Amino acid sequence: MKKGTKNIAATVSEIISPVAEELGYYLWDVEFVKEGSRYILRVTIDSEEGINIDDCEKMHRAIDPVLDEADPIENAYYLEVSSPGIERELRTDEHILACLGETVEVKLYAPLNGVKSFVGELFGYEDGRVSVKNGEKVNSFERKEIAHIKTVFDFGD
Repeated sequence: MKKGTKNIAATVSEIISPVAEELGYYLWDVEFVKEGSRYILRVTIDSEEGINIDDCEKMHRAIDPVLDEADPIENAYYLEVSSPGIERELRTDEHILACLGETVEVKLYAPLNGVKSFVGELFGYEDGRVSVKNGEKVNSFERKEIAHIKTVFDFGD
């Protein structure tokens, strides 16, 4: 029986999370995707100090033998380790909660009063509702209405 890509990502997360913690990182995300003919295991790590290329290399070297031994993926794949970046996608409840107070862009599947994109402070997340505050106006959205949420960094252009 072939495991689904979400199950593979969850299994890999369980296997490598302790390794990340040992190295002083936390696992931001794990994705197992097919891009063209290639399978890619994308591991995203973060830390309070941020992540640089040396951190990514250290994590890659640490998890490669662990993944080889556990062998959770039957296909050949490429392993990528990276940081989430300053503008990061918020895919899970944990991501949303971790970014409360930050500036985000929320894109909806369907327009609300003719608007599909809202930018503001991630003001709250409760009972499956995401609240975004822009000035005095607070917009609240059901999680299932949201196509995409990402943090937004003001580059000052």
